[in-house]
Amino acid sequence: MKNKKNRLLAFALLPMLLGNMGICLGQQKKSAKEEPKFPTFTPAQLDSLRKVAEVRLHKDWAYFEKYLVENANLPPVSQGEKRVVFMGNSITEFWKFWDSDFFTENKSFIDRGISGQTTPQMLIRFRSDVINLNPSIVVILAGTNDIAGNTGPTTLENIYGNIVSMSELAKANHIKVILCSILPVYEYPWSPGLEPAGKIMKLNAMLLSYAKKNSIVYVDFHTPMADGRNGLKAEYTPDGVHPNLAGYKVMDELVKKAITKTLKTKQ
Repeated sequence: MKNKKNRLLAFALLPMLLGNMGICLGQQKKSAKEEPKFPTFTPAQLDSLRKVAEVRLHKDWAYFEKYLVENANLPPVSQGEKRVVFMGNSITEFWKFWDSDFFTENKSFIDRGISGQTTPQMLIRFRSDVINLNPSIVVILAGTNDIAGNTGPTTLENIYGNIVSMSELAKANHIKVILCSILPVYEYPWSPGLEPAGKIMKLNAMLLSYAKKNSIVYVDFHTPMADGRNGLKAEYTPDGVHPNLAGYKVMDELVKKAITKTLKTKQ
C-alpha cells in the first residue's frame, strides 16, 4: 500500500517539474536534434518532491495555480480568431514539449494539460482553464489516469460522466467540443496489474456513442496507434503510455482534421 502511494505521489508531482523540464526539452531539441527524454531523480530528490506533492494535493487538488498567470496574461481573442483549448493530462501537457512546432505554428492553440490529472480534477478547473479563455473549440483528451487509479478507484461510468459534464459545460457556453479517444495502454508503469487495455476500449466505445448522438466530432487515436495487444505501439512511445514525437505527429494530423471539420459543424 505504501509503495502504491509513493508511486502516485511521484507521478502527481510531475506537473511541478515541467517548467524546468520544458527548458531542458527545448534545449535538447535545438542543440542535439534528438527526441527529448524524461528526467530522472535520485531517491533523495524523489522523497523531497513527494513531500511537495503531498502539500499541493491537499491545498490545490485541481491545481488551479498551474495556469493562473498564463490565463491572466492571455490576450483577448482577436476578431476572426478561432481559439482552440486542449484540455487533458500529461499526454496533452507533454504535447507542447515533444512537438513544440505544433503549437508555435498554430498560435491559437492553447495547451491546458496537467500531468497526472484525472477527469474530476479537470472538471473542477474546466471553467478557469477553458470557458474563461473564450475558445471556439475545446479538445478533450482524458480518462487514462482515472483508469490507472491516480486519484483512487473509480468506474468507467464515472469517468464517462465527468467527460460528458465537461462537454455539456462547453456547449452551454457556446464552445464546440472535440472528444478524443483514450490512447491504448497495455500496462501503466506506475500502477501495474490493472489490465487497462479492455477498459480503455470499452470507455472509448462509450465516448464514441455519445459523440455520435450529440453531433460531436470524435478523434480516434486508438486505432492507428494500437499494437496487437491493444497497447501503444513501441515506435510511438518511450514508456507504453505517453507518445513520443512520432506518436504526436500521428495525433497532429488527426486533430487538425477534426478541428477543420468541427468549425464547419453545428453543435
